[in-house]
Amino acid sequence: MAEDGTLRGMRVLVTGGTGSIGRAMCRAFAREGADLAFTWNRREAEAGALAAELQGRGVRALHGRVGATDGPAIQAFCERVETELGALDALVNNLGGTQVLPFALIDEPDWDETLALNLKSMFLFSKAVVRGMIRRKAGVILNLGSLAGRRMLEVPVHYATAKAGVTGFTISLAKELARYGIRVLELTPGLIQGGIGDNVSERQLAEYNRYCALGRPGTAEEVAELAAFLISPRAGYMNAVSVQLDGGL
Repeated sequence: MAEDGTLRGMRVLVTGGTGSIGRAMCRAFAREGADLAFTWNRREAEAGALAAELQGRGVRALHGRVGATDGPAIQAFCERVETELGALDALVNNLGGTQVLPFALIDEPDWDETLALNLKSMFLFSKAVVRGMIRRKAGVILNLGSLAGRRMLEVPVHYATAKAGVTGFTISLAKELARYGIRVLELTPGLIQGGIGDNVSERQLAEYNRYCALGRPGTAEEVAELAAFLISPRAGYMNAVSVQLDGGL
């Protein structure tokens, strides 16, 4: 996407901003003029460098270390964002992750942790920002799903279950919030280079490429370009949908 200021004047919060897709989205949104806030957990140096890079593009950027399921910390960070940047126009629920475990070796704490990381975090961040959006009768919530929650793939069961839950959360919340002019959407990538995509074996990669019409995995930058469009006014008539970005499977 050429730089055209599609998001100029918007204020956007991205969860999990130091992961490969999170970084790419922050960069794409800043390029299009949005002021940004993002969260991180373990990559303090990368977070500082990313914030400086975004500010170098002429936008405001702030970041914070926020636990994925720490409700009070999430609420406090969202309040800080609205105090320092202004009312949020968009929330991008990107935070997530998994353990590579066969079903027989998944213990109850593993199950709880994976569902909390991928689903509870989305609930907590959305809850923290939605009241302001309701008052303003405007806003966008974009949830990052996964093809793992929609197709029969060789992925950990608890991760696939969590990502399937993203779809239910999206369509239900979209129905509830439509009366307030708030859009809720899901972006569903296929196999993406970097992040979780780095966990696949050569055999799994070859199988994916065999069935993918474009014959390759996607990139974080391609996800970011679509995300920038979906949260922009250009997608103003898109709501309650899951948009797949998988190269044709």
